[in-house]
Amino acid sequence: MISPQLNLDVLTRDLSHYLENQVKVGLLGSGVGLSLVLGFSAAYTCYYLISVAKKPQLISGGKKFYQFLHEQCPIVSETYYPTFWCWESRIQTLLRPFVTAKPGVAYRNELIKAADGGQISLDWFDNDDSLAHPDPASRPTILLLPGLTGTSRESYILHMVEQSQDLGYRAVVFNNRGVSGETLLTPRTYCAANTEDLETVIEYIHTTYHMAPIMAAGVSMGGMMLANYLGRKGQETCLRGVVVFSAGWDVFECTASLEKPLDRFLFNSYLTSCLQASVHRHRPVLEKCYDIDHVMKARTIREFDERFTSIMFGYATNDDYYHDASPVHRLQSVQVPMLCLNAADDVFSPSHAIPVEAVKQNPNLAMLITCHGGHIGFLEGLWPRRSTYMDRVFRQFARAVIEQGGRLKDLS
Repeated sequence: MISPQLNLDVLTRDLSHYLENQVKVGLLGSGVGLSLVLGFSAAYTCYYLISVAKKPQLISGGKKFYQFLHEQCPIVSETYYPTFWCWESRIQTLLRPFVTAKPGVAYRNELIKAADGGQISLDWFDNDDSLAHPDPASRPTILLLPGLTGTSRESYILHMVEQSQDLGYRAVVFNNRGVSGETLLTPRTYCAANTEDLETVIEYIHTTYHMAPIMAAGVSMGGMMLANYLGRKGQETCLRGVVVFSAGWDVFECTASLEKPLDRFLFNSYLTSCLQASVHRHRPVLEKCYDIDHVMKARTIREFDERFTSIMFGYATNDDYYHDASPVHRLQSVQVPMLCLNAADDVFSPSHAIPVEAVKQNPNLAMLITCHGGHIGFLEGLWPRRSTYMDRVFRQFARAVIEQGGRLKDLS
């Protein structure tokens, strides 16, 4: 009688022999194997070109702004080719910080005082070697606002600083209170609804360089803050134009999307821990006014906001805060040219919450929607180290606003 062990040994040996001499040779050497590989490659390429690589959708509330963008920013009518091996939304979002390069930028840090006695950290890239604009007094200035827990060291901010340098402009990054290493002097941090610190920063820049044209770019929560600022100020701002990337337009929809099981696991829990880490760093000053132990037990952004952010900024309920923080309610009051870039597959800002109809009602607004790109992803090219689609949108729009801004003075 043959033992089961002997049968297993023979089966293992025969299977190994087959894999080594049939499958391996077949895939690499036989016509059938080569046909399978070529067939799969052709099918994937066809799917990519038909379903993935598409021209973005440009929506504007006015013909004049629409034509300006087509003339000065050709990227709005070009096909966006996401990196073919990572075009899916979550993969783009997760990989962007790791695959994109971080250009070396030497900042000049400055701390300015806020009205409540706090301090705001600004990181300047003065670009004193600019050949296009050698006079510092009139050198165009671009204000950059990072995302929820971001600083001037985020790769997407560094890329925009690098683009600003190439254009000959000055760049300055507005770091939200308490996130970039500075001491928190008062028990107050930041939120998307409150624009007091942003107003202080813009006024300070304008006072310091009153002859220089100023525009701004905001990413994610930074874009939400910019949009809320413009909605409040109307024409009472020195900004010539604004570009917003991956903003969440309706905070209720954004948080609901991020609370779905997979997205909660991939993004929500991590961002909540980053917010809590910032609170923990400044615990000595914050615990005098807030129940920090309760805040540190939050498991989602919504719970964090209920226990900390909404209380800090005086809202009766977290729903009141979320309504006030949602830029969709202020878009009708924006009086400065604002270009917004969103990906339709962004889980942070779901496509059904992108305010297309509101944009159509305001001639100062334009919305550029790509089918893919994720949240602050927009990777393109075989190995997207140096530049992204978002970087190219920023560069073209910044140059258009600074160099051709006179054409945008009356868009109605």
